[in-house]
Amino acid sequence: MQRPEAWPRPHLGEGAAAATAGGPAGLRLQEPSLYTVKAVFILDNDGHRLLAKYYDDTFPSMKEQMAFEKNVFSKTSRTDSEIAFLGGMTVVYKSSIDLFLYVVGSSHENELMLMSVLTCLFASLNHVLRKNVEKRWLLENMDGAFLVLDEIVDGGVILEGDPEQVIQKVNFRADDSGLTEQSMAQVGPRTNPAFMELPAQALTTSCRGGQAKVLQSAKEQIKWSLLK
Repeated sequence: MQRPEAWPRPHLGEGAAAATAGGPAGLRLQEPSLYTVKAVFILDNDGHRLLAKYYDDTFPSMKEQMAFEKNVFSKTSRTDSEIAFLGGMTVVYKSSIDLFLYVVGSSHENELMLMSVLTCLFASLNHVLRKNVEKRWLLENMDGAFLVLDEIVDGGVILEGDPEQVIQKVNFRADDSGLTEQSMAQVGPRTNPAFMELPAQALTTSCRGGQAKVLQSAKEQIKWSLLK
């Protein structure tokens, strides 16, 4: 699929002048950035959030994030394409049984870079979930899924694109604070009905108290998958 140009390319010979002045239209070429990824999220086949991390303030509130995810799901859930351009965003996605995995970048972002993140995420989850990339297994191994994502993308910067390296790094760093309160808070409310019954303060306390147990569980699970 050929993507439309987000800006006019300078003609040969224009050199730096075209990049600085932006040509006759006064447009500037986008400066390259390490901050490639704006968001990664996984939805179920009803469009409900299971896992999500946003890396900038493009969608600052939960309401805006959920609205964006709903729009993305409605435009992609019944198509065979792997790339979409929605609301000024480049979205690459992949479905697996009853899951939809999405990686989001800006409109000028190279979709091949975003696709490399998506491919690495899927392959890593496929290993951690023992080739069962579906809702039931994801919910039972959400801690490991967050550890995987944190090794691939940090603050919007792509850290790793090799699934084998991701699994090894997660295994070695499982004793560190790989899960954060933000990560736990971004899990969709439908993933654990018991969480819906807890007040916010109790949920935060529960996350802190159970962090060591969660990390140990993730470490044992990933070690088992590596030895399998």
